[in-house]
Amino acid sequence: MGKLLITAGILLLALGLVLQVWPAALSWFGRLPGDLRIERENGVLLIPLTSMILVSLALSLILNLFLRR
Repeated sequence: MGKLLITAGILLLALGLVLQVWPAALSWFGRLPGDLRIERENGVLLIPLTSMILVSLALSLILNLFLRR
């Protein structure tokens, strides 16, 4: 459990630094083919299906590498 918390903290720190230094780091999020964007006169509905699948795959790969015994 300790390794997981330390790894999660390091990843959050790295993500925070990337977003601080490079604000356009996640400009792709929600703009990939397969992401739904519905614009109406009184609002925008964003459903990032493809983006969330890619994030899920990346996190699964990273966690499998760290948690493999």
